[in-house]
Amino acid sequence: MKIGFLGPQATFTDIAVRGLFPDETRIPLQTIPDCFDALNEGKVDLAVIPIENALEGSVNITLDYLIHEAKKPIIGEITAPIRQHLMVHPLHQDKWNETTAVYSHSHAIAQCHKFLHTELKGIPSMNTTSTAAAASYIKDHPELKIAAIANELAAEVYGLAIAQSDIHDFDYNHTRFIVVSKEEQELNTDTPLFKGHKTTIMVTLPLDRAGALHQVLSAFAWRNLNLSKIESRPMKTGLGNYFFIIDVDMQKDEVLIPGVAAELEALGCRVNILGSYPYFSLGASEE
Repeated sequence: MKIGFLGPQATFTDIAVRGLFPDETRIPLQTIPDCFDALNEGKVDLAVIPIENALEGSVNITLDYLIHEAKKPIIGEITAPIRQHLMVHPLHQDKWNETTAVYSHSHAIAQCHKFLHTELKGIPSMNTTSTAAAASYIKDHPELKIAAIANELAAEVYGLAIAQSDIHDFDYNHTRFIVVSKEEQELNTDTPLFKGHKTTIMVTLPLDRAGALHQVLSAFAWRNLNLSKIESRPMKTGLGNYFFIIDVDMQKDEVLIPGVAAELEALGCRVNILGSYPYFSLGASEE
């Protein structure tokens, strides 16, 4: 299979793909919309895309494309730990504290605020499209005393030296990535990475109805269905119009989840199941 992912090579998304699909062909793509487009055009069989970070929250462009543009089923989820390192060109390995600028994705820079503030105070931070792009830039400019914040794979792929390891502010940062397909299919769960199943449901509430959200949550509660996440997003039809994305910690069955959908539709809600799928973890629990 061809697996499209948010590139370039050696991004955290690449790490997730290598972990879950070690024997498949990886196709790096520049943006999240490019991943959905490649899937639509048949250039890739699956796309792996970040959807949520433990510190930065949801990746809104992923949610928007999933709901408003691509409308492709989620067939899997991968959770990966996020470890950030300061890396330099090997020529400057012993003089990393003479760095004149630090390059990385804006999220990575924010996640390493304490280190940058105490160890490289006053040094400007420059935003790049990804942590891997920052590492690539450092590799291509050995004449500059500059550093990148990226993962260990980026250091390996781009031939950089890790000057300081684990410079992130929080040790338990993780990112969730979804696996999206053109049509429903099942992923192999015969792997130690497999942790369980979940179902993602989109619910649009009826307009101007008091207590509607309470009624929605009650439909799950009295069936003892555990919700691992609930989030609102704008419908893009006007101020105050929202839909909700709800993650249920179980695989879609023939009774409980269809029962929820039927009850919500009877209340005037619109219900769309975005996927019922296995989830996997590449590292320690994100909890």
